[in-house]
Amino acid sequence: MALAKIVYASMTGNTEEIADIVSNKLEELGHDVEVDECTTVDAADFEDADIAIVATYTYGDGDLPDEIVDFYEDLQDVDLSGKIFGVIGSGDTFYDYFCKSVDEFEEQFGLTGATKGADSVKVDLAAEDEDIENLERFAEEIAAKF
Repeated sequence: MALAKIVYASMTGNTEEIADIVSNKLEELGHDVEVDECTTVDAADFEDADIAIVATYTYGDGDLPDEIVDFYEDLQDVDLSGKIFGVIGSGDTFYDYFCKSVDEFEEQFGLTGATKGADSVKVDLAAEDEDIENLERFAEEIAAKF
């Protein structure tokens, strides 16, 4: 089966949790999954995977988290042609730019040559039942694209 690599940034644990939900579903579907915190890997590590997923939160009023900025900038220089990508994230609807980092990563993946495997999933704070269903559907769609 495919190797899926999930790279996440999480301050409160909410984004790590949604990364784990997707990881568990992909494993249930028979794929190998590696989940890494963004400061421990390089964007080029996605070259070794079949499926590339970023899970990020949005900080404050629409900012990328400081710890994932280098990964984000390096991603544009990676050739992921033939790979499937997806983006998930958490945010807070209190802010004007809810989950803006998810949108920014989706655009950045567009520069890599990778194919979008599923629509992004945005979670308000912590994942609830409906969010878990959406995240599992996200994983199923990405797996089906592979």
